Amino acid sequence: MSEDKFPSEVIDLPSEGKLYPKEHPCSDGKIEIKYMTAKEEDILTSQNLIKKGVVIDRLIDSLILTSGVKQEDLILGDKNAVMVAARILAYGPEYDCEVTNPDTGNKETHTFNLADCPFKKLPKDTKGNKFEITLPISKKKITFKLLTGKDEALIDKELKASEKLNSDVKPELTTRLRYTITSVDGEESQSVINNFVMSLLARDSMYLRNQITKITPDIELKQEIEMGGETVEVNIPMTVGFFWPES
Repeated sequence: MSEDKFPSEVIDLPSEGKLYPKEHPCSDGKIEIKYMTAKEEDILTSQNLIKKGVVIDRLIDSLILTSGVKQEDLILGDKNAVMVAARILAYGPEYDCEVTNPDTGNKETHTFNLADCPFKKLPKDTKGNKFEITLPISKKKITFKLLTGKDEALIDKELKASEKLNSDVKPELTTRLRYTITSVDGEESQSVINNFVMSLLARDSMYLRNQITKITPDIELKQEIEMGGETVEVNIPMTVGFFWPES
């Protein structure tokens, strides 16, 4: 039995396809994924993949049916939406986990309905994965992109390599910015971008990161729930029960 005969669903993506080239299979804002099978549960229980930190990536690749698309091609917010949809199709939308009351610090178990998680969408005038801002302090005009799964893998590889140097400082922020920024005052040279990042003023860095967070499409993994007789908004934690619920 071929994989394309397994039950599947076409799901919407938070980016609505606006960040992909016209020829990209996800430029219509949709992607087709199949329901999980025992094959995917083998992936989820692979200790080798878990230790390597790639188990979710392998799972998503196994589930995507849209031709020519891998998880590394997806903008991170779209990848997150695929992950949540895959979990809902496999085990249902109910997700039990322990959460902390942000007001009191008390913990309790709550059942979330993942189907109620809304999308955070791009600004309406977005066209392509290129954004331009002027930094408030240096007045530098920069362009930047939103990262894909492939970018994340390259960043992770660089950070792991830096750990072998036994440095006391992990350059995660500057590494991410080097991959995010695509030009500085019109200069697209990687050496120019690298030098700029290393001398980026803290206030400009904070402004840039806030702008990236503001426009990034994603699935909102937070909900309002009743805790201690009050309604509070909490983040939905990604625990082992997300893809490994108790039988």
